[in-house]
Amino acid sequence: MSSLGNPPPEPDGSTSPPEEPTPVPPPVIALLVPSPTQALADRPLAIERPSENRRWILLPLVLFVVTCLSTFWAGTTSWQPIVYLPTDPLRIRAVILAHWDRGLTYMACVLAILLTHEMGHFLTALLYCVPASWPYFIPFPFSPLGTMGAVIGMEGYRANRRQIFDIGLAGPVAGLLVVMPILWIGIAQLNLQRDGFGGVAFQCPILARWMLAALHPEYAAVDRVWLSQLNPYFMAGWVGLLITGLNMLPISQLDGGHVIYGLFGRRAHWVARAFLLVAIAFVVLADVVAVWLPMIVLVTLIGTDHPPTADDAVPLGWIRRLIGYASLLIPLFCFPPRLAFLQNF
Repeated sequence: MSSLGNPPPEPDGSTSPPEEPTPVPPPVIALLVPSPTQALADRPLAIERPSENRRWILLPLVLFVVTCLSTFWAGTTSWQPIVYLPTDPLRIRAVILAHWDRGLTYMACVLAILLTHEMGHFLTALLYCVPASWPYFIPFPFSPLGTMGAVIGMEGYRANRRQIFDIGLAGPVAGLLVVMPILWIGIAQLNLQRDGFGGVAFQCPILARWMLAALHPEYAAVDRVWLSQLNPYFMAGWVGLLITGLNMLPISQLDGGHVIYGLFGRRAHWVARAFLLVAIAFVVLADVVAVWLPMIVLVTLIGTDHPPTADDAVPLGWIRRLIGYASLLIPLFCFPPRLAFLQNF
């Protein structure tokens, strides 16, 4: 049997000198796909343009700084920033000099809660090698809260069912670990003997009422705290509970949506749709349409259904299931349905 490129011996026993092998042209696909060497040679071209990488770092940093300023302003103005905005610079300067410590405390507590919440998501995603962005903080300088929370971008389709469950639940659990001591300090410092005034009162969720009954038994029946009675720790804890409760609503791609998809798989779509209908009915019957209509519209536009994961067949395990079912109660304990009350003058 002859080998490729070597002719058989001639009849007289002599052999002709071996011919040079004919060069084989590279396959067509090799002309389309660069070799590893060529790919490495091309990489400096991408590194020479750092503007895209810088943008992904710069935007979260700018939003973080602006949120620091907006929460500082909210605390400095006793959570009435809109009252001081259309005013002269001298009045703004006087307010900041008089109450900068309150604003700084509120800012530090709120940012600690939000950052811990989002880093819970980020580090868990990093653990599972799921690409995720840095946290994007959302400033809201015209709101008494100073912020609308924070979000991270994540390629959730790369995570399987168990991983998306862990990523979704890690944020609220981490955030609550910071919220609880801050709220406890705030309730301990509440001066409920002071007359309630200020135009707005913030409703206490169940967790806040439990702490209030434990620290101030004589005020166990109190269900709201007025602006004149607030302190920065209580307000930051209240904001932390609100954001945690909102994120754990079992719908769409909120944290609660990740949890119910981990628990129920595709059946979570029906849970989310039913919850949206119940939420709309509650908003209408409780006459809080003005408060919750933007949230309902936003969730509806995003979509109620959670997208499929990389592997929906991965079992969750009974421990995660127990934790997941218990976590569905978080909105009940953290969420103040009416948010605030207007004082009748």
